[in-house]
Amino acid sequence: MSPPSNFDIRFSVEEDLKFLQQWFADPKACDDFPFGIEEKEEALKNWIGFAKYKACLTGLIDQTPCTIGSLFLMPYKKVAHHCSFYLMVDPQQRRAGIGTSMVRNLQHLAKTRFRLENIHVELFDKGHLLPLLLKEGFKQFVRQENFAKIDGLSRARILLEKNL
Repeated sequence: MSPPSNFDIRFSVEEDLKFLQQWFADPKACDDFPFGIEEKEEALKNWIGFAKYKACLTGLIDQTPCTIGSLFLMPYKKVAHHCSFYLMVDPQQRRAGIGTSMVRNLQHLAKTRFRLENIHVELFDKGHLLPLLLKEGFKQFVRQENFAKIDGLSRARILLEKNL
C-alpha cells in the first residue's frame, strides 16, 4: 500500500517531541516498545534527541506529523556499522502505508548518510510493527520469552535485524 498523496517526510526537529508524547499517551499505541510508563518520558526525549544528528525522520500529512522514526546511532567506531531504530505511527493513521514508507526511508538514511551495514529493532511479540518489519525483510535473531510483564501478562522480547 502506498502512503496518501499528501504524505511527506522531513528531518525531525526537537519540537516534534510533543507528537510522540501525544501518541504515547495511549497505552495500547505503544505496545511495541520495551520501556514502561515511568520510563517513557526519558525514552522519548532520547528518541527525538537524534534529530540533532539528522538521524530522525518525521512523516507528515498536510504538514502535521503522523509518524516519527529514529536511528539510534552508536558512538564508538568499533560498533558504528550498525544501530537500533524506533518507529511510531500515529494510531489514527495506521494501515495507510505510512509505516512501510518510513521503514524504507530509515533504511535509506542508514545506508546512504551513515553508511551503516545493518539495522535492528527491539519490540514485543504481537506488536503492531512486527508484521510490517517481517514483510520488509527483517529477520528475527532473538526471542526472549517472559521478558516483561504488561498488565499481568508475560510478553516476549523480539529482536529483528536487516542487512543493508
